[in-house]
Amino acid sequence: MRKSFLLAAAAVFAGIGGIAFAQAAAGQPSVTIEGKTISVKSTGASMKGRKIFGSVVPFGQVWRIGDAAPAAFHTDTDLVFMGFMVPKGDYTLYVLPADATKWQLVVNKATGPKALTYDQKQDVGRVAMKMSAAPAPIETCRLSVVKSAAMAARIEVAWENTIAQVSFHLDRVGGNSEW
Repeated sequence: MRKSFLLAAAAVFAGIGGIAFAQAAAGQPSVTIEGKTISVKSTGASMKGRKIFGSVVPFGQVWRIGDAAPAAFHTDTDLVFMGFMVPKGDYTLYVLPADATKWQLVVNKATGPKALTYDQKQDVGRVAMKMSAAPAPIETCRLSVVKSAAMAARIEVAWENTIAQVSFHLDRVGGNSEW
């Protein structure tokens, strides 16, 4: 009897672990493209039973991704987002959720403690994010970068019932002529 209980408990925990792994495996904190590293770092806040978008994160206001510290973004090479270039260096990422279906990613020059308070004058650029529904609720906010092609990747923000993403590529032609 005890052996059956332990086997059943192990199966349940393995199943739960598989779900957690599936959510974690969706993105990574960094990717390497042509020997250059692009990384994101964020402390993920939890839902804790709360409604997030439109409540904890109000629509129409810039949101600082990250619970304890601003979301850090680092690139070893120049990148091109739709509409603007991000030179190699360190940045902070914010999101402007206009409503449930229209978000913008904001890349900002302020870093560290200065980035705790958003300053629009420090913006490098803003770009529309592609929105989709999460297949299951995402308890902890996840910021990740995912390689999508030989010289391209995307930044993903996933939380509650939403996945928002934006693509970028390495700048190899001195601008964003590929868009």
